[in-house]
Amino acid sequence: MIYSDLFSIPLGKAVCYSGFREGQVPGTKYPSYAEVKEDLLIVQKHWKYIRLYSCDLHSKTVLEVIKNEKISLKVMLGAYITAEENNPNCPWDGGVYSEVQLKKNREKNTHEISELIGLANQYPEIVFSLSVGNEACVDWTDHLVSVDRVIEYVKAVKKEAKQPVTFCENYEPWLHKLKPLAEVVDFISIHTYPVWEYKTIDQAMDFTQQNYNLVAEKYLNKTVVITEAGWTTKSNGQGIPKENVNEIFQKIYFQELNQWADDHDILTFVFEAFDEPWKGSPDPDEPEKHWGLYTEQRLPKFALKKTAYKK
Repeated sequence: MIYSDLFSIPLGKAVCYSGFREGQVPGTKYPSYAEVKEDLLIVQKHWKYIRLYSCDLHSKTVLEVIKNEKISLKVMLGAYITAEENNPNCPWDGGVYSEVQLKKNREKNTHEISELIGLANQYPEIVFSLSVGNEACVDWTDHLVSVDRVIEYVKAVKKEAKQPVTFCENYEPWLHKLKPLAEVVDFISIHTYPVWEYKTIDQAMDFTQQNYNLVAEKYLNKTVVITEAGWTTKSNGQGIPKENVNEIFQKIYFQELNQWADDHDILTFVFEAFDEPWKGSPDPDEPEKHWGLYTEQRLPKFALKKTAYKK
């Protein structure tokens, strides 16, 4: 069986992957070849597909490791596009930039899209789909890009690469704002985070299914996949109540999400493989740091302990 004629790939489990460890930060210090190899040998035990977020050195190392070490993973490769417009609605420190910076960002985005096309063509047997951005159109983003510009990027990639093209975004903008974009992407990619929207673990899967169905029912002629869904294991109470997160709840959501996705043949990327200590505030309980199914030390959390979890 395959997901659809669009993908023409076997059904299988999927996960978001970023390998930055303590002291490593995107744009500053990257995981080594050996560290990436260690990660991917862990990941391939449970998953067939991984999602990468940018065309930076980390992603290039991942693709190189998969090819050289003959690791059995296929990749959804993303371009990370940054702010081309100011967004004063961003709730944290960010979203407003000088015109000089915005111009530089537009030039950087154009280069990133070119890199996406180049890597897609360099690794056609590994890269099975492409995304031109991540959460760049939602109202709260600190890297706002107009829908029209994203459409331009999609068309540019479709012209030069063979893989199907998407854009990864929270489910809500797809219901209204992204309707013109939905017409040009090959498939729609949504994010759903019940715990960020104050849902308890008992409400979580109903909420995820509602999110998915709202989008799928609006675009009956499009394949809809989930490119992020997960449950953090710690919180400092900022945005996510502490009582709503722990490793038990993560395991419950993880198992229910995968069962539902399997039952309905929905390609679903769990967020995420490993904890990322560089993210968010310095607070050690910052929820952004703790979405991994493995700790930063590459130890399995409860969701993967003594679990017959097949890829």
